This record gives sequence, C-alpha cells and structure tokens, in this order.
Amino acid sequence: MSTPNTASLIRPAFTLFVLLTIVTGLAYPLVVTGLGKALFPQAAAGSLIEQNGQTVASSLIGQSFSGPTYFWSRPSATAPQPDNGLASGGSNLGPTNPALKDAVKGRIDLIRGAHPDQTGPVPADLVTTSASGLDPHISPAAAAYQIHRIAKARGLSDEQVQLLVAANTDGPQWGLFGEPVVNVVKLNLALDGLKK
Repeated sequence: MSTPNTASLIRPAFTLFVLLTIVTGLAYPLVVTGLGKALFPQAAAGSLIEQNGQTVASSLIGQSFSGPTYFWSRPSATAPQPDNGLASGGSNLGPTNPALKDAVKGRIDLIRGAHPDQTGPVPADLVTTSASGLDPHISPAAAAYQIHRIAKARGLSDEQVQLLVAANTDGPQWGLFGEPVVNVVKLNLALDGLKK
C-alpha cells in the first residue's frame, strides 16, 4: 500500500481553505449585512437617534444620567467610565462577594436619599448592573419609582411624566418574550423635548 505524497494532500486542503475563507469571510458577511440594511435599516445602522440633524445617542446603549431632572439608568459595570461601549461586560462579582453587597447597599442608600417620598422596596434594576453593563432599559417599576422626583424637579405633574413613561415602554418582544421595559435614553430625550 502506497502512502499519498504531501503535494496530493496539500492541494485539496488549500483549496478548501480558500473556498471556506471566501464563503464565511466574505460572502456570508456581505449577504447578512445587505439583508440587514434592506430589511432593518434603522437597526443595521446602530439604532441611532437623531435630533436636529445630529446623532445624539443609540437606543441600544445606555447612558449615565445622574441629575435630579432625569430618569436614572441601571448602574453600569463598565470601566473606567459608566456606559463605556469599549468595555462591555459585567462586574463578575458573585452573590456572596462582599464588594457586590457593599456596592448594592451604597446604591440603595443613594436611591433612597434621592426619593425620600418612596417607602416601598427599591426596584432591583436600579441597584444592580446588567450582564453587558450597557443596558439602556429599566423596568416600568423602576421608572415609576422615579416619576415623582422628576415631576417635582421639572415642575410637571406626575401624570405628565407617567404619560411619557407609558409612551416609551416597550412590551415583550413579539408579544411573547421577556417583560415590558422602558428605554431610559428615549425617555430622557422625550423629557427634554417636552421642556422645549
């Protein structure tokens, strides 16, 4: 029985390598990108939000809001600054880690201090980070917890702010998956628009 020579093995391997590189490295990304731009142009472009002809945000990436006139997002675990798209990731602190417990306790104290009129429990998403550290959404309960503070700071009624929250609440995906969420970036932009 004769053994195949090296040249007869290299040629089919190299041909397959080139073919797969073309298909998976060029053709597939081009087809998927083209379909994305054709079927979902807003999402394929990064779900950017424009005002007065300028890009001001993406509805997919959270921003850090800390003033009393804005809804606050989930805390961000990205470093060195909050909501840093280049450092996406969670804190990786386990539930028994004292650093996580201290961080959550500090956030609870901050939230309670800013909302002295609230007596109920602080919604978990106001004091815990998301897995990506960039989540632009909070729960309707977290938004409701902040309504009175924002209405008072902006000289609005609670009902006006509640209407904006309702307008910026998205239901479960396709009506089936997940829970309703409020996009904080869109909500705060709507608040600023209402002011004008």
